[in-house]
Amino acid sequence: MIELKLHLYIEQHIEKTIIVSRDIFTLGRAIDCDWHLPYFGISRYHARIFKKPEGVWFIEDMGSRNGTVVNEQLVESPQILKHGDVIQLGSVYLSALFYDDSLKINNDDMDTQVVGMTIFRNVQDLRQQWIQADDRGDEADRQEITISRLKDLLDIAQGLNSAVSIEAIFKAAQAVVFRYLDKIERLALLIDINGSGKLELLKGAARDVYDQKYLKPDGSWISRTICQKVFNEKVAIQTADAQKDNRFDSEQSIIDKGIHNVMAVPLWDEDKVVGVLYADGHVCLHDSHQGSEEDISFFSTLANLVAASVQRWLLTRKLRNEEKIRHRLERYHSPAVVQQMMMAGTLENSRLLPKESEISILFADIVGFTALSERLSPAEIANLLNSFFEEMLQEVFTAGGTLDKFIGDCIMAFFGAPEPQPDHADRAFAAAKGMLDRLDNLNAKKALREPLQLRIAINTGKAVVGDVGSSQRVDYTVLGATINLASRMEAICPIGKCVVSETTYNMLRPSQRIALDDMGEYRFKGIDRPIRVYYSHRSSITEIITD
Repeated sequence: MIELKLHLYIEQHIEKTIIVSRDIFTLGRAIDCDWHLPYFGISRYHARIFKKPEGVWFIEDMGSRNGTVVNEQLVESPQILKHGDVIQLGSVYLSALFYDDSLKINNDDMDTQVVGMTIFRNVQDLRQQWIQADDRGDEADRQEITISRLKDLLDIAQGLNSAVSIEAIFKAAQAVVFRYLDKIERLALLIDINGSGKLELLKGAARDVYDQKYLKPDGSWISRTICQKVFNEKVAIQTADAQKDNRFDSEQSIIDKGIHNVMAVPLWDEDKVVGVLYADGHVCLHDSHQGSEEDISFFSTLANLVAASVQRWLLTRKLRNEEKIRHRLERYHSPAVVQQMMMAGTLENSRLLPKESEISILFADIVGFTALSERLSPAEIANLLNSFFEEMLQEVFTAGGTLDKFIGDCIMAFFGAPEPQPDHADRAFAAAKGMLDRLDNLNAKKALREPLQLRIAINTGKAVVGDVGSSQRVDYTVLGATINLASRMEAICPIGKCVVSETTYNMLRPSQRIALDDMGEYRFKGIDRPIRVYYSHRSSITEIITD
């Protein structure tokens, strides 16, 4: 018996499904209608659906204000209703689907829908079905088939478990599909890589050279509608002849390429769907319903095994990406700050987006480096700088600072970002103190190849902080007038001392200010106002007692 179901769509989402249970079925806003539809634009008695003795269904408008529309055409007289017709009543849409009740599986434990030549199957019901032999043949034959399939399943699982890369996982799945499902000609693996719900085509394959040319990287040969439905609703779909199923009329990839049979199942690892395994072919399936069920059951069983391997690959990929991100961030930030950023999820696509922050910027420059470069070889200069930077960076990180970059012999660091630090000026000055003290100790112990002296400048203000660059190269840096002023201040710093701007001085704790003297006002290139500068007592900076 042919059964009519209506799907109610609101804003393109199925809200409700109803079976037309009588030969005359009314639709409208009135509560006594067979289907009460209290939505905008629908009349009290809007339309009716009725069946004639010969079994043909019609739809008729009942004098509604906004009319009844079928497939974008206004219904002016009783019109035959066909499978897949889209009905518009006011602000809502209904899709008409005819089901052959004789093809439904009579099993209360299985959630299966057979629509024409298309099977929608709850994947949870398919996990054991392929392993167990069907009712055909005697008991011995069925046991032999079951044992054989279990052995095959074990071989498949071992092959997938040994696959590490996504290429190896797909290659193992491809070999199995093309061996067991002879009518499948193309296979695709789609993964939700970032957990955003967007499927990305990772791999595709064809059984022969003829179909290879259709495997475009953009995935246009795949039915995205089917894959998204499988992914979102966790159902397995198989159609024996998509060319005769009206619901695929808009699927140009299927219609244009003459695709008949399609199978798609979710990659379901425990409670999480990580992707879709999709396959299609040009041959129309004329096998029995039992054979179709076996195919989709086997395909779903395989997908469960693939899902575990894909989930393992995704986890490995995530850990590797995190390790790369951590390694990159540790070039600029202290390990504690990196850990905090990783746990707080402040990264977007592994980048720290630029934003304005109040920071204190520090420049530390080696005195007389040009003359030093004349006396030493390039290799000796590199070794000296490596040792020097390694020592100085410890003071920056100890104070919770961020390394911006090394500019020749100069260290550029800042405090107050990416994590806000209300005491960033104190931290910057403490780092400067630590660098000068550490360098004194290194020189006294002759730990460096050459004795070195520093000039350090600190300025405080607003700056743009974040990852800046192209797709090929990105640097975490700070930009703005605050940085330019600090760079220029470094040139007036006495040898072996630290200078700070008035803004920085005003933010320091009183115990820090004790170590600073007023140098007076200076004018700097590009700055339209005089800047008051303070410098450290080198003789007493080591005697500062913090609060």
